[in-house]
Amino acid sequence: MNQHDHSAEPQSVRERYARRVPHDPRYSLLNPSALRALQERQRAMLSLFSRLGFTDLSLLKLLEVGCGTGSNLIECLLMGFMPENLSGIELLPERHAVARARLPEPVTLLQGDAVRLVPEVGSVDIVLQATVFSSLLDDTFQQRLADAMWSVVKPGGGVLWYDFTVDNPRNRDVRGVPLSRVRALFPHGRMQSRRITLAPLIARAVTRLHPSLYTWFNFVPALRTHVLCWIAKV
Repeated sequence: MNQHDHSAEPQSVRERYARRVPHDPRYSLLNPSALRALQERQRAMLSLFSRLGFTDLSLLKLLEVGCGTGSNLIECLLMGFMPENLSGIELLPERHAVARARLPEPVTLLQGDAVRLVPEVGSVDIVLQATVFSSLLDDTFQQRLADAMWSVVKPGGGVLWYDFTVDNPRNRDVRGVPLSRVRALFPHGRMQSRRITLAPLIARAVTRLHPSLYTWFNFVPALRTHVLCWIAKV
């Protein structure tokens, strides 16, 4: 286990994000590889909701931990969630400000450390995290955040998890979160998972030739780097 002071982790995250390239074109939806990955994740999420019997998303309350600039919450609106039932917490004030400008006012947005800002126990149906835990390098802080997320989920709800499972040797500011670690973070949850998302380096290379190659290469499970998990609270 990483032993450095977990209270310092939010500041470490701020420093790691400050090193990132702003408006990185690799993640723009004008990039075919990013667009294909997004569409694949959307289909996987909607398929999951259908299997879970969530026939009317407008009735469900969803909280996103680490909501960034609001893109995932915008997707949730398009899927059928109601703005008054959506909320997000974002650590970085500049990203929170962008999210606030992009999202309708009924969406609740908080800025700060999610461990301290999560709502009351058992108040939401879904807690979403998308590539947040791979940016947390302190094991103790990871567990504190997972516990906070789990506490606010209603019985019958769950944590919706999307993150990558393998390390990126080119980026020491992130690390993969394997399924064994996800299970350890949520020991009381009932988990189902699906491996998705073609490895970004491969996706960028093949979509330069033709966007349809994303789908063909993605047929090989070993080339998928992320997982979509539903961790149910029963």
